Amino acid sequence: MSQFALLGKRRFAPFFWTQALGAFNDNAFRNALVMLVAYQMGLSDHAASIYTNLAPALFIIPFFLFSATAGQLAEKYEKTRIIRYVKLFEIGAMVLAAYGFYTHHTSLLLVVLFMMGMHSTMFGPIKYAILPQALKRDELVGGNGLVEMGTQMAMLVGMIAGNSLMLVAGIGPLLASGATIAVAVAGYLVCRRIPPAPATAPELRFNWNMFSETARVLAITRADRAVFNAILGISWFWFFGTVLIAQLPIYTRETLGGDGSVNTLVLTLFSIGTGAGALLCERMSGRRVEIGLVPLGAFGLTAFGVDLYFARHGVATVRGLDWLGFLHSAGSWRVALDLTLIGAFAGFYVVPLFAYVQARAPREKLSRIIAGTNILNALLIVLASGFGLGLGMLGFGASQIFLVASLLNVLVAWYIFTLVPEFVMRFITWVLVNTLYRVRVDGSERIPEEGPVLLVCNHVSFMDPLLLMANLRRPMRFVMYYKIFRIPVLSFVFRTAKAIPIAGHREDPAVLQEAYDAIDAALANGEVVCIFPEGGLTGDGAIAPFRAGVEKILARRPVPVVPMALRGLWGSVWSRSDSMLGRSRLPRRFRARVELVVDAPRQPENAGAAALEARVRELRGDLA
Repeated sequence: MSQFALLGKRRFAPFFWTQALGAFNDNAFRNALVMLVAYQMGLSDHAASIYTNLAPALFIIPFFLFSATAGQLAEKYEKTRIIRYVKLFEIGAMVLAAYGFYTHHTSLLLVVLFMMGMHSTMFGPIKYAILPQALKRDELVGGNGLVEMGTQMAMLVGMIAGNSLMLVAGIGPLLASGATIAVAVAGYLVCRRIPPAPATAPELRFNWNMFSETARVLAITRADRAVFNAILGISWFWFFGTVLIAQLPIYTRETLGGDGSVNTLVLTLFSIGTGAGALLCERMSGRRVEIGLVPLGAFGLTAFGVDLYFARHGVATVRGLDWLGFLHSAGSWRVALDLTLIGAFAGFYVVPLFAYVQARAPREKLSRIIAGTNILNALLIVLASGFGLGLGMLGFGASQIFLVASLLNVLVAWYIFTLVPEFVMRFITWVLVNTLYRVRVDGSERIPEEGPVLLVCNHVSFMDPLLLMANLRRPMRFVMYYKIFRIPVLSFVFRTAKAIPIAGHREDPAVLQEAYDAIDAALANGEVVCIFPEGGLTGDGAIAPFRAGVEKILARRPVPVVPMALRGLWGSVWSRSDSMLGRSRLPRRFRARVELVVDAPRQPENAGAAALEARVRELRGDLA
């Protein structure tokens, strides 16, 4: 099923449109306020600057103050009811904004801006915590991609609408007020269609002290190191995006020589790129939570951020170009492409991170973890503003700030990926498998989502563990021949994936015993373990007899067993078909079409070596 089919499902569509309408209103109101202050109130440049610089701070402050409280609410109470209260609050805020627009009451409008910050703060933990309740695990990436795309498009349209409506001569405040109130009412009506989302921690004891609760939420957020580093990656995305967006108006005017229409164009290109990248994540990841896309996204952010600098830097010789004039100027298409691809790789970067946090964080703590994420995001947004202002005071131009941020992205990515090598491991796996093979998977949903499972599979090539790792949703630990475990480059992948090296009894009985102990400990911990019961790679394409090791494992730890079969790998890269014929082992079937067939789980008492061998032979069929 395509991710777009979710837009026809009640468990997703009303929520999607609710959050999109909210994102629209946040940005429409904020930009209408800026246009009112900057162009329609006759304020001096100094006074207008104070208001326009104060506005972002007022919107961000509630994230520091109320995120922890919002996380508690989302855990303790049914989420749909909270959404309805939040949307009613939004209607009230927009009614106050209408009065402020009409009377030019800037102090009231700044209070409303603070209220809209509260609106976003309260909605944030629900926004991402409700998805794992509404979606299946294999829908998480697609659902997050749609939400990210919807948010980006709604923000863009909201910015354009807020600017355009407020600048309509004579009736701008009336139009802006009518639009934001109408959208708020529409958001409330739509949210009433969201199905119930039960509380995940109804017994939670509510803490009204926002400061002590913020400290507790941040501690919960840091508890799982892998999740916390994914959150750091998300916060860095907000830092990078804030630096980029904040510099675009200056970059448009000074470097590109464009007017307001060119600023709208570059914002549109970035937003479209981000939305497209977010949507592509599902297809590129095979509907799995594929964190291997994160290093790809980080690489793209740096590569095209650096190229943006070299595409156009310095001061434009021509000023006042409209968007058509800009597109007809020399080098404009390279700039446009860079901005679009920065957005696309931002989508590759952030969507898997959100899906990873949702999939890995404990369900009863997810809302508070998202609240902690929002606190860190807000902190990084503030730091990004200071970063841009500081470099500007040192004499850096907008294009130079882009370059510094892009190079800094290398250091941040290196830091995160060093702390969590699983990101790089998944990236290597994703690249190798998608470069060398075209894989069709049948029955992956038969593997239980939770609890210990033993997977058994035939063994055709050195790439078999990577193929399984790249195409099955649950993380697994492989039992593999210790000499394969030591293959250069792949050894990094196997070590990071916590593969278990094993040797024959005659080769090294100590390694063999350590392997059995590690397998039992992994199963006792509720993990998935995959073994190749033939004991080695096939030398002729046929399935060798299964050894009794599988029975020893089950005798010690009875767990469900899932038989699987790889089909079509014989003769592909790194199988032993060429060595049979005395030829050098070169790839004869590059980009081979292969299949992975997964059978239903069977109970341990029905999982003897002979029975499993017969079933795997059946699953593989004649396609070796």
